Amino acid sequence: MELNDAASLEDFVKDYALEIGFDLVGISSADTFEDHKRVTLQRLREGLMDGLPWFNQARVERGTDPQRLLPGARSIISVALSYHLPANGPPQTLQGRVARYAWGDDYHKVMKKRLKLYVRGLSERLGRDVQARWYVDDGPMLDRAAAQRAGVGWFGKNTNILTSSHGSWVFLGQIVTDLELKPDAPLKKNCGSCTLCLRACPTDALPAPYVIDNERCISHQTIENRGDIPLEIRPLMSDWVFGCDICQDVCPVNVKALYTREQAFKKKRFTTLQLLEMLEMTEDEFRQRFSNSPLKRAKLAGLKRNACVALGNSSDPSAVPTLIRALSEELPLVRRHAAWALGRLGGTDARAALQRALRTETDPPTRREIQEALASLNGSISITHATHPVWAGFKPTFPTHHNIPS
Repeated sequence: MELNDAASLEDFVKDYALEIGFDLVGISSADTFEDHKRVTLQRLREGLMDGLPWFNQARVERGTDPQRLLPGARSIISVALSYHLPANGPPQTLQGRVARYAWGDDYHKVMKKRLKLYVRGLSERLGRDVQARWYVDDGPMLDRAAAQRAGVGWFGKNTNILTSSHGSWVFLGQIVTDLELKPDAPLKKNCGSCTLCLRACPTDALPAPYVIDNERCISHQTIENRGDIPLEIRPLMSDWVFGCDICQDVCPVNVKALYTREQAFKKKRFTTLQLLEMLEMTEDEFRQRFSNSPLKRAKLAGLKRNACVALGNSSDPSAVPTLIRALSEELPLVRRHAAWALGRLGGTDARAALQRALRTETDPPTRREIQEALASLNGSISITHATHPVWAGFKPTFPTHHNIPS
């Protein structure tokens, strides 16, 4: 489309965003996000962002001030792109579930390419060099705050942005620009009295509306956490190995959400993972298979750790031989979670393997994990959660709001 006398600049900007393939678009001012800045910095001061070292005070201060991102910024164009696909049936035994946003290609690449084309197209069609910086959720801008201000959606009680047409199954992008645009009004919608997402979360990661306990979130534990998954959380994770969709699956707004039109997200490459295969995958195989997938963010060690937890929750003794081999894994992180899984599954072979591993294991935390697994097989607890090396330092946290990338 081209700008003409009959169309306002705002209509042109929005229509072109839809033409280029985005599903939703809204405009907001480039004022600082003072409220979100205050809340997020308070979370940092309270230690509620532990486990996300990249999310620091400098990032928050920069990301909440559009002028620091683009001197002379006048407006923010917020866009959304759906990744929603029909749900699959329940996974088969020894398969792990993957959050829906990671079923297709890496959305960062898809979104950034389209944002770049959009800004270039604006410049060409307006006949001027449009100054702009664009971001997705790996940039400093608080993407959900920008989307809410622009009327793209509203904050749900599960802390996700909910949209009227596409639910919460959307990726968000922002273009900070020097274009002077009339802002849209934020939506007046809310979740009403519904608390389905809070009640459905198996780990109680949503202790109150609009509040998320990051350390109890399955998505955080399976993706962002690079260390041991707390003992209390492991049995509650079921078969999730990358992310979690529970609070979105139960949301009434998502029931009639439109499906994505984006071919890059329709591929359904990784709706589930074969758990035994994951445990025996090499680093080269991992890099090749997940080179253009969001799953690479968890790293091979993280996915192997998550696979051990899912296998421990599977009640399937056929996983025991592979878990026994994982007791010899190079990384202690994987050995520890394999020991836990064997303690859950039990059996003569599992017990014998744990006893052998205890005689040769030299890493102290892993030795204690093996001892814990053997104690559980004996029906007793020799190491309490309070003194366990994985459990030590874990404390429930109750942030006041959640405005960080998933």
